[in-house]
Amino acid sequence: MSLDDEARRLARAQLPAGLRPQTLAVRTALAPSQHGENSEGLFLTSAYVQPDAETSARRFADMEDFTYSRTSNPTVRTLESRLAAMEGAEAAVATSTGMSAILMIIMGLLKSGDHVICSRSVFGSTISLFAKEFGKFGVETTFVSQTDVQAWRDAVKPTTKLLFAETPTNPLTDVCDIAALAEVAHTTGAVLVVDNTFCTSVLQRPLDLGADLSLYSGTKFLDGQGRVMAGAVCGAKRLIQDVFGPVVRSAGMTLSPFNAWVLIKGLETLNLRMAAQSANALAVARWLETQPEVARVYYPGLASHPQHELAMRQQSGVGGAVVSFDLRGDTPEAAKAAAFHVINSTQVLSVATNLGDTKSIITHPATTSHGRLTPAQRQAAGIGEGLIRLAVGLEHVDDITDDLQRGLSTLRTQ
Repeated sequence: MSLDDEARRLARAQLPAGLRPQTLAVRTALAPSQHGENSEGLFLTSAYVQPDAETSARRFADMEDFTYSRTSNPTVRTLESRLAAMEGAEAAVATSTGMSAILMIIMGLLKSGDHVICSRSVFGSTISLFAKEFGKFGVETTFVSQTDVQAWRDAVKPTTKLLFAETPTNPLTDVCDIAALAEVAHTTGAVLVVDNTFCTSVLQRPLDLGADLSLYSGTKFLDGQGRVMAGAVCGAKRLIQDVFGPVVRSAGMTLSPFNAWVLIKGLETLNLRMAAQSANALAVARWLETQPEVARVYYPGLASHPQHELAMRQQSGVGGAVVSFDLRGDTPEAAKAAAFHVINSTQVLSVATNLGDTKSIITHPATTSHGRLTPAQRQAAGIGEGLIRLAVGLEHVDDITDDLQRGLSTLRTQ
């Protein structure tokens, strides 16, 4: 390759300033190889040959070049660069799952005796991780109402180092005021982490609202087709590289190159998918509100949602693609039976526990995502036996509602 060819190759990785997120989601990448591939390369290698011992020693010391794929990989780095660009962050780090991303944050920022304030409405595994696993190592967690900012203020202790929220929450779609929680965190010198899995940077950029870290389960919308597991955290370079980098390298939370490549391709259609799935979800939510068998619908895009106005401000005026609803039942047992009947009556929707897929997914949170919580924890989180979560995909909206109607219309005969 001539010097001119090499210069042109490297120039392709230098994008002009001011590009919109839709363009960054398609174009952000490392420079292509000497072959000039248009689709980003998939580097399936565990090690990298060094030109000499001196270069090898230097690269292993500064960790800025590629030496071993547990510490860095070109495909993974392309994904991290693209996520950071879309989020408006200085840097990003990819991990093997969304839960491992939370573990990385705790290992990087906290020690025994430190205190965490966490929304009690977050994903069930997140509650278990904070309440059970981190407690073994002396990290204390106080769970508070997602939407009561004063409760977050009242929970602050001298040892508070971290505030953790997801917005909207899984599965009740509670929305927190990110800017208000950022003020609480920064007043006490703590770090605010926002799980942005439901909205993605297409609808919401937590860092722009004052959060310190934006967290993802890449398994969901970032992939978009239910193919791989992945996680990521976006934020300031001083945290991503200096604090979390050593944790990922030492603890091995590394994202595989193949999974990173799948997410890179997924990000290229993220804007289109989020718009289409959110539009479907709004239509389904409005339809569910008209059904006599449904006691309540949880969806930020509805005017009936308690935090509707806040959600519209934070989420670019869009409600997202996850809808939950409670079925009527005189007793918890009756409500559970009704939920199971509706789920079992579907012929199109997938009965699964993932979300963010192009295929619509229906699930019963009390026995799946929140099944490992105690009854008291589920009650505190608002997870009832008649609750159904619907992650809306790209099927025709009438086919989705027709599938739900199969069970709803026959509930009275049960």
